[in-house]
Order: sequence, then structure tokens, then C-alpha cells
Amino acid sequence: MNLESLRREYTSGGLSHADLKPDPVDQFNEWLRQALEMQVPDPTAMAAATVAGDGQPSLRIVLLKHFDERGFVFYTNYESRKAHELESNPRISLLFPWNVINRQIKICGAAERIGKKESAAYFSARPRASQLAALASRQSRELESREALLAEFKELDERYRDAEVPLPEDWGGYRVQALEYEFWQGRPDRLHDRFRYSRGEAGDWIIERLAP
Repeated sequence: MNLESLRREYTSGGLSHADLKPDPVDQFNEWLRQALEMQVPDPTAMAAATVAGDGQPSLRIVLLKHFDERGFVFYTNYESRKAHELESNPRISLLFPWNVINRQIKICGAAERIGKKESAAYFSARPRASQLAALASRQSRELESREALLAEFKELDERYRDAEVPLPEDWGGYRVQALEYEFWQGRPDRLHDRFRYSRGEAGDWIIERLAP
């Protein structure tokens, strides 16, 4: 395949300093609202990058389930690869790849586990099948076969047919406290608009334009 000639121009608008809100959480909220209005597929899907002890980065897609001034929350199995890496190195990067509207948002920060009560509240609101899947899947560990996973799911479905599905002991949320944001808007001729929010010495947010 010849990939060198595959390209397209980004012509859906620009981004200026005057467009940006002083607080990056407010700016994120505005862009997410617009993504929802424009029916961007899976707007809450974000790539989450962690780093192992040997320095090897690892990347996967997770779903944003809540955000506010305290941080960005996603849920996972605490025995998964991402969780083990976060326990030894809590630094993490998130990326929202809204390619269909020529936008990206990158967030760098540190992750910490949320309280069990908060995890339980979200777990109880999930569809029952999703609850059973979280209980059945020993995430990131070797699996004998898909049939074995389905058999475990079926056994749990029968076990809890007339009962509430319990919160798995090894499942819950992480909250990413953002230390840096970057808002990227595609522009023609690869002259994209990039703005970074970072903390100043006084704790305020400093906005800088970056070269594309």
C-alpha cells in the first residue's frame, strides 16, 4: 500500500486565543457539548496512555464517565495492565480524537483511585449485562478461549438471576487530575491551531499558542 499520498485538508474552522475560556474545564465542556451536538461518534472515548516500570508506554481506549474541576473519571479492572502501571506510576495522558470535526484534546496529569462508594454508585447504574461482564472478565490476563469467557458470563447470569450483581472487589474508577491541557484544531496546509493550558506559579491557568 502506498500511504504517502493519503491526505486531506482540514477546513472546518479555526481557533484563536479569544475563543478560549479562561478555565480549561469550561473549555472542555464547551467542546464536548459541540461534539455531542455534531453527533461525533463515541465523543467520550479517549485514549489513555500509561507507562510500565521498564519505560514501555501502553495505550488503550477507555470511556469518560464523569468530569468536573476535580478531574476526569473512567472505570477499569484494578488488576488490569493499566491499573498495575498506574499504581507504580500514576502519570497518565488522555486524548480525545475527534477526527471527524478536526479536533483533538490532550490532557496530561496523574490518576488516583476514587472511593469505593463512588464506584459502587456508578456500577449499580450500569446495565445488568455490563455488570456481569465486569465480574466475568479478569481483564488483561490470559484467557483460555472465548467460550470460557462466555461460560463464566452465563454461570454468573444464572447465579445472580434473582439477586443484585455485586461490585467486583477488583473493579472501580480512577480520577485523572489534569495538570496540562492542549486543544488542537486542524487548519489548511497543516498550519493547525494549538493552545496549551498549564499551571502558573500562582496556581492560575496560563494559555499559550504552540507551533503546529
